[in-house]
Amino acid sequence: MKNYVIGLDYGTDSVRAVLIDVENGHEIASDVCHYKRWKNQEFCDASINQFRQHPLDHIEGLETTIKTVVASSKIAPIQIKGICIDTTGSSPVPVTADGIPLALTKGFENNPNAMMILWKDHTGINEADEINELAANWGGENFTKYEGGIYSSEWFWAKILHIARQDEAVKNAAHTWMEHCDLMTYLLIDNKDLKSFKRSRCAAGHKAMWHEDWKGLPPEEFLGQLHPYLAALRGKLYDETYTSDLVAGNLSEEWATRLGLTTDTVIAVGTFDAHSGAVGAKIDEHTLVRVMGTSTCDIIVSSKEVIGSKTVRGICGQVDGSVIPGYIGLEAGQSAFGDLLAWFKDTLSWPLDNLVLTSSILSEDQKAKLQEEISANFIKKLTEQAEAIPLSESIPTALDWINGRRTPDADQGVKSAISNLSLGTKAPHIFKALINAICFGSKKIVDRFEEEGVRIDSVIGIGGVARKSPFIMQTLANVLNKPIKVAASDQAPALGAAIYAAVAAGIYPNVIEASKKMGSDFESEYFPEKDKVAQYELLMKAYDQLSLLQKQ
Repeated sequence: MKNYVIGLDYGTDSVRAVLIDVENGHEIASDVCHYKRWKNQEFCDASINQFRQHPLDHIEGLETTIKTVVASSKIAPIQIKGICIDTTGSSPVPVTADGIPLALTKGFENNPNAMMILWKDHTGINEADEINELAANWGGENFTKYEGGIYSSEWFWAKILHIARQDEAVKNAAHTWMEHCDLMTYLLIDNKDLKSFKRSRCAAGHKAMWHEDWKGLPPEEFLGQLHPYLAALRGKLYDETYTSDLVAGNLSEEWATRLGLTTDTVIAVGTFDAHSGAVGAKIDEHTLVRVMGTSTCDIIVSSKEVIGSKTVRGICGQVDGSVIPGYIGLEAGQSAFGDLLAWFKDTLSWPLDNLVLTSSILSEDQKAKLQEEISANFIKKLTEQAEAIPLSESIPTALDWINGRRTPDADQGVKSAISNLSLGTKAPHIFKALINAICFGSKKIVDRFEEEGVRIDSVIGIGGVARKSPFIMQTLANVLNKPIKVAASDQAPALGAAIYAAVAAGIYPNVIEASKKMGSDFESEYFPEKDKVAQYELLMKAYDQLSLLQKQ
C-alpha cells in the first residue's frame, strides 16, 4: 500500500495544501484558499504598519484545503500518514488557557490587538529598540547574539510587549501566546495540554531568543525589566523546543472527522515557511536558498564543526536544527521584495481605479473587461520596457526599504527612497530601479554572510517571483555574480512541510534522505552575464551612497 503525506503552507495572503506521494515527491492534489478577511484588509492600518489577521481565516483555510485534497485525490484516508504545517513568522497569537485564540472569544471578535500579529507588522519598533538597549547594557548575557545582535520589531517579544502596553484588556485576557505554526498544529492534535505541547524549535530559536546556552527563553530577570507582564508570561510558555521531524501528536477525532482522515495520521511539529521551503528545494551545505515572495527569507545550513560557537553579525538567527536536524540553520532576508513592486503597481493604478474605472462613459461590462486586461498586462508591459532599457542609460537609484530593513542589521524604522530622477524618467525606468534595488538588497545579505566566513557556492530561488520573472532572476544573477537555480515546484514550502511529515511518520529516517527522494527538481538556471556584472557594480555604488544619505 502506497503512503502519502500533506504539507500545509500558510503564506501572507493564502494557505495551500499539497498531498504528496512519499516515494517520489510527486504532487497528487493541491488546493489554495485566500483569506477573505485579510483580502479586505480588516484589522490593518498600513499608515502605522499595523498588519493583523483573524484566526478564522486560517482555520477556515485549513479545513477547506485539506478536505479538498483528500476528497479530490480519492486516496484512502488510512494511506495519509502525516501532516506538517508551515507558516509565516514571527506571527504570534494571544490565546486562552485552553489554547483558544483570543479573537474567537466574546468581546474580542473585532479587536485588532487580539488577532494574529502578522510577520510584517512593525508597530513594535520602539519596543524592539528597548530590547536591544537592555540586551546590550543590562550586565548579563546578550540574548540577541544568536539573532544577529539586533532584535527586530517583526519578532515575538517586541510584538507582545507592544500589545501589553497598548491594550490592557488583551493583556489581562491572554493566558499565553503561541506562534502561528504552533497554534495551527495544536489545533489539530489530540493532546490539549499546553504545557507539554511541543513548540517549534524553528520559531522559538529564530524569533523568541530561545537557546540551549541559557536553557531556553530569556529569564524572568531580563524580561521583567522590559515589563512585569513578560516576566509573568515567561512561566506560561515553554523551556524545551522540538525539531519538525518529530511528532507533535495524532490527529484528533474531531478534526479527523472534519477533514475526512483518521486519528492514525500524525501531526509533525510546526515550522516556518522559509525553512520548509529550503528543505523542499533540497538545501545542502554552502547553498543559499532564497524564498522569494512578498518578502524574502535567505536560508543556509552549516555543520556544527564549521560554524562552531561563531555568531554571524546582523542576520535574523542561527539555530541548531531549525532547518535540518543536526545542522545549524542560518536565516536572513528582506522585509519587502514582491511587496515593493506591488506598491509601485498600486501607486500607478490610482488614476485607473479612481478615474477610468469609475467613469460614467463606460458600461459595467466594459469596466470589468478593461480591469481584467489591465491586470493581465500591467507588470508584463512594465517588465518588457524596463528590460529593454540599456544599463548605459540614466536609471534612477532606489532603496528596497519600503517596509524597513530586515537584514543585514535589522532596522524597521528606515524608509525607501528614489534618487536621480529627471524629466526623461518614465515608469519603466523607475520599475527597473526598483528591481535593481531588491537585487542590491539581496547582494548586501550575501556579502554579509561571506564577510562573516559563511561560504556560499550556489544559490537556489524558490517562489512565485523566481518562477515567473526571468528578468528579475537574470538581474539577480548579474548582481550577485553567481549562478542561480530555480526550483520547479510551485509549492516548495508545502513540499518541505510534507518532507518533515514523512520523517515524523517514520517513512524516512531523516530529513536529508527524505529531501533527496521527495525534494523539488530544478527547471531553469541563470548565469551571470560578464558584460553586465561590472555595470551593476557601478550601479550598486550609487545604491550604497543613497543608503548612507537615507540613514543620516
